[in-house]
Amino acid sequence: MNDFSLLENNIGIVFKNKDLLLQAFCHRSYINENPDFLLGHNERMEFLGDAVLELTVTEYLYKNYPDKTEGDLTSLRAALVNTKILSETSEELGFNDFILLSKGENREVGKSKQSILANTFESLVGAIYLDQGYNSCNEFINNNLITKLPNIIKFGLDKDNKSRLQEEAQRILGVTPTYSVLAEEGPDHRKNFTVGVFLGDNLVARGNGFSKQAGEEDAAGEALKVKGWPCKDCN
Repeated sequence: MNDFSLLENNIGIVFKNKDLLLQAFCHRSYINENPDFLLGHNERMEFLGDAVLELTVTEYLYKNYPDKTEGDLTSLRAALVNTKILSETSEELGFNDFILLSKGENREVGKSKQSILANTFESLVGAIYLDQGYNSCNEFINNNLITKLPNIIKFGLDKDNKSRLQEEAQRILGVTPTYSVLAEEGPDHRKNFTVGVFLGDNLVARGNGFSKQAGEEDAAGEALKVKGWPCKDCN
């Protein structure tokens, strides 16, 4: 197990209760392989951190963008706290070297690894809240996440692929995309959804995600690629 004092240095926070920091980085799969581990996994902390993160970002947006509508603020918040941004931030802070995973999960790549990193960011926020209080959470989020907001606004990344697909489909074809879950697999706590997106009766693309919403967003991005329409995060 790595020296978590190095992680504390990365995030600029020294924990009073080191167990909270350790638990924040403990994935459920690690507990399954190490049943004698004295702490629990991080899912409850993730639940708490998600709420604190949403409040902190919402408060910042409300105070700093008084001319934006509720819908605009909601889109900006969603763009800032999505899996991609949270996982990228986690990588920048060196989380990969500290997350406790099973051997199988350690081999995961792509969207699965992104999800683990994003969830760990949320669980760390929960741990900071429990150990240091709201003000420390606010400072951590402002220093490491809010700084990405200017680029989101500059490049229009607050508009998700579902919104883009709907706009283009209605403008060009006069139809509204519909979505359907084509398959579900995996355990209840980590179910993977395969979602199809249809334009009329035509299945245009498939996407995957650990929630129906994430699967729909992924499918919309794939559909934009297929149709050659402007796409967020498309290569």
